[in-house]
Amino acid sequence: MNVYFSDYFEVTTEDLEEFGAFNVSLINDLPVFIDPFLLFNSDNKEYQELHLEIIRYITFLREMSEGGQISEGLLRHWFLFPEVKQNWLGYSKVGNSGAGLGPQFASALNNNLSTIFNDFGSEEITKSSHLEKLCLIKDGVGKDNISDFTTNLIKGYLCQYTQEFASQYLDPSRTKLVNVRHASFNYNSRGWVSKKYTLPYIDDDFILLTPKDILTKDEAWINKHDIIGDFDEIAESITNIELRAQINDYLLRQIPTKASRSEVNEAISRTLRKFPLLIDHYIRYKEDHGEEAVALSVQKIEEIEVVFIQQVSNLVEMLRAQNVFYSQKGDTFEEAYQRVMFLKQVIENNDGYRLFYIKGEPVKRESDLQLMFRLTWYASQDDVNAEVNNGRGPVDYKISRGAKDSTLVEFKLASNSKLRRNLEKQVGVYEAANQTKKSIKVILFFSDSEREKTLKIMKELGLKEGKELVLIDAQHTNKPSGSNA
Repeated sequence: MNVYFSDYFEVTTEDLEEFGAFNVSLINDLPVFIDPFLLFNSDNKEYQELHLEIIRYITFLREMSEGGQISEGLLRHWFLFPEVKQNWLGYSKVGNSGAGLGPQFASALNNNLSTIFNDFGSEEITKSSHLEKLCLIKDGVGKDNISDFTTNLIKGYLCQYTQEFASQYLDPSRTKLVNVRHASFNYNSRGWVSKKYTLPYIDDDFILLTPKDILTKDEAWINKHDIIGDFDEIAESITNIELRAQINDYLLRQIPTKASRSEVNEAISRTLRKFPLLIDHYIRYKEDHGEEAVALSVQKIEEIEVVFIQQVSNLVEMLRAQNVFYSQKGDTFEEAYQRVMFLKQVIENNDGYRLFYIKGEPVKRESDLQLMFRLTWYASQDDVNAEVNNGRGPVDYKISRGAKDSTLVEFKLASNSKLRRNLEKQVGVYEAANQTKKSIKVILFFSDSEREKTLKIMKELGLKEGKELVLIDAQHTNKPSGSNA
């Protein structure tokens, strides 16, 4: 059953582990990304050189920004980048195609380099310059942008890294010599150049592998959430008493009476823009605690491997073992319903519930649940698109055989605070947008209280469990073993 790189290219997970590469899924992006701080903090000289190259390129951009108005064509060439979808990492809801770095990022980067961060590349407080600095105070510029930018700037290295793996472990018939755009930057001609590499190739595209030790999830080590949350401690670290007093006075004048949390956060952001020295103090603190970044990233990547590789693989094997889940026939509604019911059987009576727990705690994010579902449903011959958006909001999955036969399947957690509103309104809106009257909502609960909450909502809304609404008991208590079920 093909889900991961190791499956499609018939290499062992041990080979990938020995090489240090992350075993990506070739069905859907997995929710991890490259953290440039891990390049900076590494003992690996090659990683350190990559970080220096990133800083060199941004310094070049800063010099271009200082030189006056940049033409639209050069702004696009220097500041805008597509997502490097071939590494299959990130937060795409379906497949591996994300938005990339668009005009908003380009404008924020250009403006920040020519104004408050015009000393980029020559900071005195921090040990090094950092790409993440440019995104600490700009709304709408987050981890995806940092990762996409970093990936683009080290794409040549990732190509070389993958080429080396392919030459050692892959049959030549599974590779292809491809011309990769934006492989390196020529500072003499001030333009990006292409280069050819022999890379793993499938479905008319090449694949890139990424070293595990430069990956993390959730947040980069240097991130906006931390600098906002730790502002008081950062301000207190300023040794100049007069400057510290100015900072505190400015902040207090920015906060309105009875301010909300968002208003306080915005006041902090304005203060950071007014006193960018604070940002350097924050980054220096992060540099001095770099070993924590490494330990945290290792832990996060191990969790991702457990949940989205090991546990999903186990679930696929459990579903395949009885040759039922992947052989459903009939119209899409019946096929989808039978699959859901078989999944319910495996979870409730065959220890499948164990696969929805992380370190003893149930899955807390619906996006994680939906991705696990996506990775197990892949063998369908139908068109299965996660997060279909036909104009009225995303639906988890749409399984269709033409315009006259389509079924919506939506997985929800009973713990979702918006469950009632979803049950009451959402499916009807989606059905109208997708021109179908067939839908299945599947709700997982992990405790008696979650079950009672769901049943109460259903009773109030006049809903009953049936083919359109399925409850799955994923509690870890009072479960019979598979042999006794």
